Amino acid sequence: MASRPTVVLIPRWGSGHFMSALEAGKKLLASGDGAFSLTVLVMHAPTQEKASEVEGHVRREAASGLDIRFLQLPAVEHPTDCVDQVEFVFRYVQLHAPNVKAAIDGLAPSSRVVAVVVDFFFTVLFDVAQELSVPAYVYFTSPAAFLALMLRLPALREDMTGPGFENSERALHVPGLPPVPPSCMPVCLVKSRIQNYDTFEYHGRRFMEARGVIVNTTVELEASVLAAIADGRCVPGRPAPALHAIGPVIWFEPKDGHRHECVRWLDAQPPASVVLLCFGSMGSHDAAQVREIAAGLERSGHRFLWVLRGPPVAGTRHPTDANLDELLPQGFLEATAGRGLVWPTWAPQREILSHAAVGGFVTHCGWNSVLESLWFGVPMVPWPLYGEQHLNAFELVAGVGVAVALEMDRKKGFFVEAAELERAVRSLMDGGSQEGRKARAKASETSAEFRRAVGQGGSSCAALQRLVVEILDLPDGRK
Repeated sequence: MASRPTVVLIPRWGSGHFMSALEAGKKLLASGDGAFSLTVLVMHAPTQEKASEVEGHVRREAASGLDIRFLQLPAVEHPTDCVDQVEFVFRYVQLHAPNVKAAIDGLAPSSRVVAVVVDFFFTVLFDVAQELSVPAYVYFTSPAAFLALMLRLPALREDMTGPGFENSERALHVPGLPPVPPSCMPVCLVKSRIQNYDTFEYHGRRFMEARGVIVNTTVELEASVLAAIADGRCVPGRPAPALHAIGPVIWFEPKDGHRHECVRWLDAQPPASVVLLCFGSMGSHDAAQVREIAAGLERSGHRFLWVLRGPPVAGTRHPTDANLDELLPQGFLEATAGRGLVWPTWAPQREILSHAAVGGFVTHCGWNSVLESLWFGVPMVPWPLYGEQHLNAFELVAGVGVAVALEMDRKKGFFVEAAELERAVRSLMDGGSQEGRKARAKASETSAEFRRAVGQGGSSCAALQRLVVEILDLPDGRK
């Protein structure tokens, strides 16, 4: 009797990557309709905080009753002398390769591995898949625009790492997007971060070896970029890997019946009247920037919900709970009482964005946050901080039209003056602003497109079905 097929998923630790990949795997399972199971190989997260997050996700999903098996990989030593986090992740994953190979080998004979799907930072594990003669796929948690850029990196090296690029007026061409100014390029890819550039270029080269790239986006959202990749405009002369746009992949936490205090506060606000400010799991601002944000919000006159986090503890990257008495200007809370709420710790962002009172979102432009905002039809003011977020912000404003631009001083750590934040919030939220009206209309349109895409017969639903056929190697479509 033939062994039952399984797809092996190897996600990166941390909710933003781990749960997005797992939700994509669950979508694949549902589309497969019992044709295969899902096996998730879990690496030990390098920090206790992330390890606890992953353990909680695994416990919850293991009890869901779905056909998912979780296998914990053995721990490995942490690499030392890494120049940055990107190099650490690369070397840490590389050390896991023997354990990944042993785990996949150990699935036989009860399970026949038909595909391996890895996080886009894990392409070094393609070597394992090749040794085992198993097709390898990439799960790309960022937008297709960043995928196009990564595929283009070898050709762009001289431009992006040459003298004075950060201060240059030269724009770069990312296929499918308008010309991208240097100020909107990912901070990890400029001259000052050359080690990062080398690692991203390595991943971009290896994407070309994948049987396919599964992207958390939709054809409707990034049609021109996806077409540019598929047409071979990113790596001329070489066929592009197959693209599977299955988004939006969004993880919604199970509701426990408890209404968070932020949500209860929103219940008392008029529809579409509140602007949310939230900067992700690693976003925080120093005291000087907090004062500018406070002044801008106070002068804007608009209602706001500000998730304000304190600075990270030395040696870590994650914000702490904010001390409002220390961070906020004296008298700010009293001056904005009744129309503003400052929340000093974690807040349920997805639940807040879904609330009828929220009419705008000042965001760090992490891709998960962007997709959540657009799912609920909420237009944005992009305030990118790290990673590919500057490119995301550019795409949202210049490419998609769902956001109002925010000017920032890149040389001062992306500092934003109070007057500029006031202008952007007014533009987004005021009914008389043409820029804001266009962003709101486009965000509402995109929300409807998202829901059609994941529905029966939608573009993302069809992409999942094609992917199942491809994985099972069934040209006639039978399962």
